[in-house]
Amino acid sequence: MPKEDYYLSDHPTTSTDDVKVEEDDDQTLARLQQACSDLKILLEASANVKASLGEIDKKFDAMQENLITASKRVAPLQSLSIANKALDARINRAISPSLALLDSFKLSESLQRGLLDLSAKISGEKSGKKRLRKLIKYMECVDSLNEAIKSISQECEPAIQKLQEVVEFLSRTKATDQYRTVRLRETLVTLKALCEKEVDAMKFDGLLDEALINLQDEYESLLHKLKHQNITGGVQDDYGEEEVVDLGSELEIEVLRRISETLAANDCLDICIDIFVKVRYKRAAKTLMRLNPDYLKTYIPEDIDEMEWESLEMAIGLWIQHFELAVKNVFVSEKRLCSQVLGTIVDGAIWAECFVKIADKIMAVFFRFGEGVARSRKEPQKLFKLLDMFESLENLKPELSEIFEGEPGAGIFFRFRELEKLLVHSSTKVFWELGLQIEGSHDVLPPQDGSVPKLVRYAINYLKYLATEAYSATMAEVLRTEQMWKSGVLSKPETDENLLRDAVSNVMEAIQRNVETKKSSYKDKVLPHIFSMNTYWYIYMRTRNCELGVLLGEQYMRKRYKVVAEESAYQYQKQAWGSLIKFLETEELKRVNKEGIGAMARGRMEAFMKKFEDISQRHKSSYRIPDADLREQIREATVDLVVPAYSEFLNSFSYLLQVKAYMSPESLQGLLEQIFEDDNQMAGGRLRRRESRERFEGKKSSFSVEQSYENQEF
Repeated sequence: MPKEDYYLSDHPTTSTDDVKVEEDDDQTLARLQQACSDLKILLEASANVKASLGEIDKKFDAMQENLITASKRVAPLQSLSIANKALDARINRAISPSLALLDSFKLSESLQRGLLDLSAKISGEKSGKKRLRKLIKYMECVDSLNEAIKSISQECEPAIQKLQEVVEFLSRTKATDQYRTVRLRETLVTLKALCEKEVDAMKFDGLLDEALINLQDEYESLLHKLKHQNITGGVQDDYGEEEVVDLGSELEIEVLRRISETLAANDCLDICIDIFVKVRYKRAAKTLMRLNPDYLKTYIPEDIDEMEWESLEMAIGLWIQHFELAVKNVFVSEKRLCSQVLGTIVDGAIWAECFVKIADKIMAVFFRFGEGVARSRKEPQKLFKLLDMFESLENLKPELSEIFEGEPGAGIFFRFRELEKLLVHSSTKVFWELGLQIEGSHDVLPPQDGSVPKLVRYAINYLKYLATEAYSATMAEVLRTEQMWKSGVLSKPETDENLLRDAVSNVMEAIQRNVETKKSSYKDKVLPHIFSMNTYWYIYMRTRNCELGVLLGEQYMRKRYKVVAEESAYQYQKQAWGSLIKFLETEELKRVNKEGIGAMARGRMEAFMKKFEDISQRHKSSYRIPDADLREQIREATVDLVVPAYSEFLNSFSYLLQVKAYMSPESLQGLLEQIFEDDNQMAGGRLRRRESRERFEGKKSSFSVEQSYENQEF
């Protein structure tokens, strides 16, 4: 503050600030006085509260004394209350299972009424689908009733045990009055009797048992309705493969599966399996019986031997067709049905065995017939049917191993392999015995006219048929299989072509040995050569340009048969016509004098004509060349041999002979051509069957001409 101002303030003066200060002091004083008054009031109130609290303490002390006294008096009642609560809890724990058991009984009664209602509705339902849907509801009710009865069975013993414990406790401790104890004991006796009688009745004699019997009937009826459709031709998919068709609709399969599960859950698994196997076996067997397999009734080898060949041939063909149909169609469908219906039972452990039970008897009938054929008499014509059977089994092996896989089907697959073994042994035995029979048929005389014997024609056609594409691969496989069995699996067998070639060569050699043996039985000197020429030429020409010729090779056939036929033709010409040509030789006549030459020339001509007539008659009555091409070649060769020699002789001695008295060379040629003109004019004009008819018709058929008759010659 400036000094001047400072001095001015020391002088007393009256101002506005002083007035304000005085007013503030008055207000503060008033507030203080008010506060002092409030404090006095609070102090007085506190004193009063203190006095009141003292009174309250006195009252609390009195109350505490009263409570202590009351507590001492109530303590026995408290112990009794706690004991009553414990007893109440114990009785409740004993009665709770019994109450739950009563609830289960009520549920069981409700389900039984529901079963009766559903049973009535099912009986009156005519629509198939609606009936099946109601059957599903019926089974749900049966399952629920079964669960309720199981629950009752499980709850009975605990409920009785708990109730018995509490009755014994009350009787022992006298914790309640005798009246209540007697009532509990009576309840216990009633519950025991109910559990012993009613529960067993509900299980075995009640509506549940009737419902299970009804389900068994429905099960059998529904299984019987599932039929195989279009068994003669399966349904094919877009890729041309056989498509498995379900035997029933999805709803039918679902109902059958549910019934199976319900029966299994109610201790009726054995009954379920028996019904399924019995019905499906009958249905599968009846399906195959629609094919009229009466041939399966003949299965004993001796009975098969007595069958006519045509009947046996037809039976084997039907067996192949029906066996394939049974495996690929019937059994595949039955296996699928077994899996669909029984696959969920016992974790899928029983359905495969049930399927094998269904198929086993049917397969046994097929196996029995096949084994009978394989064990029957080993006749040559059976080889092709045995090979057909073996080939069909080989083709079915993948499907069969898949259908009867695992341990349940091991027995069927074992018998299948045994049948294959029998067919292999029988086929090879028939073939090897063919060669032995051909070589050993010495007691059968050769044809008296020198023609091809039936045995040779039969054997060649037999081998031709065997070498065709229809049978060559199968026969080679059979030979290879037998060789592996004999030599061991680790051996290295020859190729199929070599095996078949060696086997066929053995039979061809047997044919050749047979021909050579019979050739020596002729008394006529010309007939052996005609017989040999005809036979070997027939063999060569019949095997030429066919599968048999390709198998054996052209060089083999030429060396063994064509060359031999040509040599026989040369010997025939030499033996038959060489003696005739000797009469026309001029060397000896040239050494005769002029006086005797004329008589000698005439004698030669007369002898020539007589010999020619004799040879002509022999050719017409006793000799035969059935092959037209061979006959033509022989005719040309004979004409070339005889006519020029005759013409030369006639010309050389025409001055000594009356030429007009003898036939001209042209006439002689005409007579020779007439001898060889037609096979019907040789051998006395007897008609013969042409070789063109001696052929096989095609695969899966047997010989068309001489099979049954010629087979007797073996």
